[in-house]
Amino acid sequence: MTDSAAAARPFELVCPAGSLPALRQAVDHGANCVYLGLRDATNARNFAGLNFDEAAIAAGVSYAHSSGCKVLMAINTYPQAADPKPWHNAIDRAVDLGVDAVIMADPGLMRYAAAKHPRLRLHLSVQGSATNYEAINFYHEQFGIQRAVLPRVLSLEQVRQVVDRTPVEIEVFGFGSLCVMVEGRCALSSYVTGESPNTHGVCSPAKYVRWQETPAGLEARLGGLLIDRYAPGEKAGYPTLCKGRFDVGDEQSYYAVEEPTSLNTLELLPQLMKMGVCAVKIEGRQRSPAYVAQVTKVWREAIDHCLREQHRYAVKTGWMAQLDQLAEGQQHTLGAYHRPWK
Repeated sequence: MTDSAAAARPFELVCPAGSLPALRQAVDHGANCVYLGLRDATNARNFAGLNFDEAAIAAGVSYAHSSGCKVLMAINTYPQAADPKPWHNAIDRAVDLGVDAVIMADPGLMRYAAAKHPRLRLHLSVQGSATNYEAINFYHEQFGIQRAVLPRVLSLEQVRQVVDRTPVEIEVFGFGSLCVMVEGRCALSSYVTGESPNTHGVCSPAKYVRWQETPAGLEARLGGLLIDRYAPGEKAGYPTLCKGRFDVGDEQSYYAVEEPTSLNTLELLPQLMKMGVCAVKIEGRQRSPAYVAQVTKVWREAIDHCLREQHRYAVKTGWMAQLDQLAEGQQHTLGAYHRPWK
């Protein structure tokens, strides 16, 4: 992608909307795009109590568009072989409801969308696990995708190499929870619950979660497996297998797979803009409207500051303090973007 093409395109802030109140908070605090999903297995955040029915999407599209904000619908799980109709219907409904783009992972769904709705804008989901420009260009040539969301496994230099070698817009994650698995290929939750996040749309489904007070403390279980035990007064997290504390060998109760922490790339904004990344994405459709409001507000301020004074940009202490309060474990990391051993 040429420098002139990148410079002509606005840098977008893409924010989560797990509910209509969250969508409104994102719009009100400066999101350029919001992303949402239906209340079913067609989207990868299919938690009870979250997501949208058609009436809520219609209201959300109207509210967002009135402020110049785009609406993206995530249809980013993989259809069941026996019945792909719910996924096809979701694409048709997205068009009828006037969303600006759909976020997809499955090539079969992309073919359906491209053939039936050739004017519909297609984004490649992070669930598609496209980590190189050849894969992204394949989706572009075959199905006409216009944007790809990169998995959070690439270094900053690798992101630059992808951007330089594809005409497709590149979106990267900027803030939110991390996943130890290769995105789009998680097997841990399905191993314990029998339901895959990539087909049923949710990691650690709530129906498999159990909490129990015991003499040793509050126990959190997933599918009958003990994930964590909390001392009196200790803040309890939602039981996901990758972020549990386990006894391993002679070591007791530590984060054996992944310690809770959040990705935070505020300091990388000038580099992301310069290399031609088109958008930064905030993770968190399962989080509260208050979370969405605060994170959107901070990132809007940071992006506007960077656009005005890119060469003199500096992360403000107040921004980091506000985001650390919302981060998992109240700590942050640059994740794979920064690899000191390279």
